[in-house]
Amino acid sequence: DKTSGQVKQLIGLNENIEGRTVVVLEDIVDSGLTISSINEVLQKQNPHEVLFASLLIKPDSIKEKVNMDYVGMEIPNDFILGYGLDYNGHGRNLTDIYSEIN
Repeated sequence: DKTSGQVKQLIGLNENIEGRTVVVLEDIVDSGLTISSINEVLQKQNPHEVLFASLLIKPDSIKEKVNMDYVGMEIPNDFILGYGLDYNGHGRNLTDIYSEIN
């Protein structure tokens, strides 16, 4: 598992979301820590609802229970990169998604 396990908040909310529907788009859900952290921050703002969508999810690596509303594909707990997914800034611009071979 090569995820850092740390959630960094770089930019806070710039909009009032009270009473509104919020849709959070994620590229991949590994541990669930990011989604859980985002949900905690958003719920403090009293939205009408918060929906979560992710292109990819690794069910076998989930450490924090998450309720995903939309998932493109469930994948094994392999290290992947490409097509927007990077490793230390590398591989993000690849046109396909690749899995590490052990």
